[in-house]
Amino acid sequence: MFPAPRSSYLPVVLAGLTATIVVTAVVAGYLLFRPERPVGSVRADRAVAGGGKALTALDRMVPTTAPHAATAPTASAPAPRMTGGPGITPTPPQVFAVAQASVPRATLHKISALKHVQKIAAVDAGTVRVSGTAISLLAVNPAEFRAWTPKAVAGEPGVWDAIAKGEIVADAQAVRRLGMLLGADYQVDNGPRLRLGASAAFGLPGVDGLVSVEVGRGLGLLPGVAVLVHGEDEHAAALGSGVRAELGQGAQVVTVGEAANQVTKAAKAGKDGKVEDGAAHPKAPQRVVVGRPGSYLELYQVSAKVCPGLSWTVLAAIGQVESSHGRNNGPSSAGALGPMQFMPATWKAYGVDGDGDGKADIWSPYDAVPSAANYLCANGANQGGKKLEKAVWFYNHSWSYVRKVLGIAEGYARQYG
Repeated sequence: MFPAPRSSYLPVVLAGLTATIVVTAVVAGYLLFRPERPVGSVRADRAVAGGGKALTALDRMVPTTAPHAATAPTASAPAPRMTGGPGITPTPPQVFAVAQASVPRATLHKISALKHVQKIAAVDAGTVRVSGTAISLLAVNPAEFRAWTPKAVAGEPGVWDAIAKGEIVADAQAVRRLGMLLGADYQVDNGPRLRLGASAAFGLPGVDGLVSVEVGRGLGLLPGVAVLVHGEDEHAAALGSGVRAELGQGAQVVTVGEAANQVTKAAKAGKDGKVEDGAAHPKAPQRVVVGRPGSYLELYQVSAKVCPGLSWTVLAAIGQVESSHGRNNGPSSAGALGPMQFMPATWKAYGVDGDGDGKADIWSPYDAVPSAANYLCANGANQGGKKLEKAVWFYNHSWSYVRKVLGIAEGYARQYG
């Protein structure tokens, strides 16, 4: 039987994890799959934003569909560092669980191996008191946790900046329930003062707010007791059952978001003896034919037509930063694949069949480059200006990444006219 309504007990469970307000050495939240990759210094074949130096001769680079890793780096030609591509497309949890103690790494691996599990994370959690009122918190790494939140929350920089600055971000319902004020400081009983930097709707039952891992350590939150699992909504019930079996007695497990609706529909269908309409079916790969151009220059130019108004130079700049135009296709340490460094979950939503061979191949530049245009267009890149900047930001959630890509794009525009 699936657990009782989510609002009935998770606050109680989290309240049972009351934090002792002392500085303790605890392990930060453990992210098993798909952490956001940091943006580092990227070698762009001496392409420096605004520098006017020589750029890669794209008209002489022939795309290849063979998946391959970077060639061995040398002192004169170090391997380019992949930044990760559009891997921050929100993948909110279908299952949220709270254990009575830190979840062992071995158990997390068992959960990750369950059928239908695509992604899993464990974070620190606990309850503190402000003027005697219990507030349940998760301690998270902003760069890693943002993909677990709804799109509107993931795309709001103020939320993640506040956490990074050591402030608390409260759930919107908690703000209303507790009468909290944005910008106000709140004294934790026997602990520090925390500024309420932002509020957002996380969709996690029993969670009143988020703080950084560092703040969580200072508050004594318990390490790795809250587990989030991402899979397919239609398999939420099976995911919940599997997670509950691995965490054992005492753990509280619920489905959340759209997955909870799927479970309710499935239960109703079983009760009524009917099959729900609109059940999910596998989709054929979207076909956006760009052919098989003989150079990366042509490939970027024709692929930009997938998103009328998008300059091909932006695609070329992203291709340079992500894989040096197919010379370092990954997989990255986080699991990003192909010349445009897509995460598999993002590829499933935005990957297209660009060469008309009947499949959308994440490794093929003829599919990956138009897929990148498709993803950018979905985020408004063809509107230019601030919309373009934000679309590139969605590709990799970093403003330094945006500046790098647009700077390289300017260089390609000067080189090729």
